[in-house]
Amino acid sequence: MVRPHRVTLVHMTSTSVSTASGKLRVSDAERESVAARLRDAAAEGRLTLAEADERQALAYAARVRDDLTPLTADLPPPSHPAPGHDRPLSGRARRRLGMHAVLVVVLAALLVTGWVLSAAPWFWPVWPLFWLALSLVVHYRRAERDWRQV
Repeated sequence: MVRPHRVTLVHMTSTSVSTASGKLRVSDAERESVAARLRDAAAEGRLTLAEADERQALAYAARVRDDLTPLTADLPPPSHPAPGHDRPLSGRARRRLGMHAVLVVVLAALLVTGWVLSAAPWFWPVWPLFWLALSLVVHYRRAERDWRQV
C-alpha cells in the first residue's frame, strides 16, 4: 500500500515571507508573463530560436520565483506603452466630451436639414461634418484621464 505524502505547514511571519519571496510558488500568470517577455526578446533578435525555446520550457516548468529570475536576467526591462490612452476618462472630461458630442449632433442635424431643404445637387455638409467629427476625435485623444484607476 502506498502512503500519501504528508505536507507539513510551517507558520511564517511577514518578515520571513518577504525575505523568502524568491521561494514563493509562481502562478500561471507569472509564467505566462515571463514566456511573453522571452517571445518578445526572440522577436527582437535578442535570443536565438533555440535559446527562446529552452527558456520558455524552463519558464513553464518553473515552480518558484527563483526559477524564473535567471531566465530574463540578461534581457533589458520590458518597455511600457505610452501612458494615458489606456486609462478611463475622468468624470469632468466625460461630461465635457458629452456636451461636445451633443453640440456636434445638433450641428450635424442642422447642416443635413439645410441640405435637404436646399436645391444643392451634391452633399455639401460633408466637409463641415468631417471637421466636426475630427474635433470629437481630437477632444477624446487629448481628454484628461483618471490616473487613480488602472
